[in-house]
Amino acid sequence: MRDGIAWSNDLLTIAARFGDRVAVTDGLQSMSFATLAARAHALAHRLRAAGVVPGAPVATLVPNGVEAPWVSYGVTIAGAAEVPVNAHSTDTEILWFAELTGFRRILAPAAQAERLAALGFEPWPIEAIAPDPAPVALPPVPADAWGRLIFTSGTTGRPKAIVHTHGGRWTAHLLQRAVLPFTPGRGDRILLMTPYVHGASLIAAAWLEQGAEVVLQDGVRAEAIAPILEAGPSAIFAPPTVLAKILSLFPGRRFEGVRCIFTGTSTLSRGLWQRAAEAFGPVVRITYGMSECFNPITVLEAPEVAELMAAEDQGLGACLGWPAPGVEVSIRDEEGAPLPALEPGEIWLRGRHMNAGTISGAGFAARPPGAWHRTGDLGAIDLRGRLHLSGRAADVMKSGGYRIHPGEIETVLDGAAAGRAICVLGLASDYWGEVIVAVAENPPPGWQEEAATRIAALARHKHPRAWLTLPELPRNAQGKVVRARVREAILATHALEDGPRPKLVARGPQ
Repeated sequence: MRDGIAWSNDLLTIAARFGDRVAVTDGLQSMSFATLAARAHALAHRLRAAGVVPGAPVATLVPNGVEAPWVSYGVTIAGAAEVPVNAHSTDTEILWFAELTGFRRILAPAAQAERLAALGFEPWPIEAIAPDPAPVALPPVPADAWGRLIFTSGTTGRPKAIVHTHGGRWTAHLLQRAVLPFTPGRGDRILLMTPYVHGASLIAAAWLEQGAEVVLQDGVRAEAIAPILEAGPSAIFAPPTVLAKILSLFPGRRFEGVRCIFTGTSTLSRGLWQRAAEAFGPVVRITYGMSECFNPITVLEAPEVAELMAAEDQGLGACLGWPAPGVEVSIRDEEGAPLPALEPGEIWLRGRHMNAGTISGAGFAARPPGAWHRTGDLGAIDLRGRLHLSGRAADVMKSGGYRIHPGEIETVLDGAAAGRAICVLGLASDYWGEVIVAVAENPPPGWQEEAATRIAALARHKHPRAWLTLPELPRNAQGKVVRARVREAILATHALEDGPRPKLVARGPQ
């Protein structure tokens, strides 16, 4: 087939090469490459027999564990459009995802069947799909068929579905392998703890395609990951929030054998990098990715990260590295005109593995071929051609006539709460436009004094008017702090007394 993606043939080749070698484990169960391929093909043939055609949506609701990879492969080699749903999604979220993408079938553990049927879906219990003892290859899948529908985080409104084709997925797999810091093989294990429906699945595929082993954990639990870390995995995928949790669970511990910690999703602070270097060595690698374009968009290898952390801050934001193969990055002004190096603006990008379009409540909107994507992120390109990220355009606050980005303030406050996260946001004010407040996540006593000392370096209009705390900052599935939900939590317990000297006052009992 012209322009077809031979997913099935590729998986059978991997199974023939690596056979009984362990492909994936969750610490309790393991699955070989041969079994993974046998179960995936059994699922794919059942989907085809049920009338599923290339590009048709099929949802998966599978927690991290040995089942997640083969279910994902099965939907993919069948040619369907995989719609991975976070296993911790609410009924309301699942119904919205179905309304956007049109799926009715959901592959899930049998324990979820009654719940999903009550919502009007057709659940397929994954336990009922036995391995195919002699899997037969399926035909290649059209490259332009819809291949994966993933959801935005919903930080700026209801989630949208991002549409990727099978051709885009296949290209992303090639590019991910092309930029690995080393080629994994027998004996190389990677520890993945973030939901498989997000970036973990792409890194897992790159590992499995080389015959290496994937260790999938459903979250960061000390008793589960301690023996894995002590055994010395070759690599770990840990966004900054996950990395911070690991370090807090094992204070002062040193782990040997880790060659690379893949990180991204949110900004890596200097303080967190230093703590990670003390525990694992200077092995943290930074990438930039987003739903509209498969990772990696930019790459900063571990030695370059170490060099950056030892250098003086350029004041451009967090350095994300150089564009990955096939990716173009441009900084533009509000009218879309390109800006020169060092000039801040909005990040635009395009690449061979960009999405095919977006589904919102208004329907599907195709991305024109070759079109640039406005990311909504703010940043600049330095004189060496590296991309720096300063924050989200939607997060910009306007206070007293000034445009202020919370990321600038958060950078200054980094470390003021003993490594705990601090979120800066604006509250609506008739007098000021917005009143700036800082919210720390379960900080130690006296953190406000340290924060006030650090903030003195900034102009007066950038100083927070209040220092507040929450036991835990609300985050989305990718681990990013959601400012809108932090704002809601603050306003649920405090009221703003507006005026020339605004202040927050705790609400009384309701």
